Amino acid sequence: MVDLTTSTQNDLAELVNSSVAKTGELIAAEFQSAGRGRLDRTFEAPPASALLFSFYLQPKRDRSDWSFISFLAAIAMQEVISEGLADKATLKWPNDILIGEKKVAGLLAQQVGNGLIVGIGLNVAMSEAELPVQTATSLAIAGSSNLDRNQLLAEFLNRFEGVFTQWDSGMNFLDNYRQISSTIGQDVRVEVTGRVPIEGKAVAISAQGALILSDGFEVNVGDVVHLR
Repeated sequence: MVDLTTSTQNDLAELVNSSVAKTGELIAAEFQSAGRGRLDRTFEAPPASALLFSFYLQPKRDRSDWSFISFLAAIAMQEVISEGLADKATLKWPNDILIGEKKVAGLLAQQVGNGLIVGIGLNVAMSEAELPVQTATSLAIAGSSNLDRNQLLAEFLNRFEGVFTQWDSGMNFLDNYRQISSTIGQDVRVEVTGRVPIEGKAVAISAQGALILSDGFEVNVGDVVHLR
């Protein structure tokens, strides 16, 4: 745990590239001055209000399957978050965790060296005034019974170790994802900067994590808007 860093993701990547970090290495921070999310977006949170960490893995499975690891992390974190809530959290493709219709956590995965770094930002104690956008929420606002960041991290790591070990040995977690997905079964619009938006019904995800639409089109990158 560090008090201040620019980004746990960048710090860990530097350690991996310098051959210092080994598989299982983790960095958590009280505050990130340059935190980032998917598509190089910024992630900001007041000091001590969020659970911010990154960890490094060297999977045994083929590299072409690694893109599903962020989904495993989302599944594990969804389970941890849901235990403290009256209503379960859900997953919005590709890796946003929602409480109701609002985002409480996001994940970022990047291949570095011979492995993968997964970064997670979970809004824990933020007040309404501290939220970065109106579409966000926090565990405190949602009335969670567990706001202890150390406990949340420990519970996540225990759950993730279990699902990752099984996945790395060949187990399929597509059904697990489908059961807690708020995207599958929805009419969606997929937005990618510089491209014409695509609309269709989300029906499944592939073993590599691509979102599959009813016409068979596979979406590998982009923002998904749930249409009502």
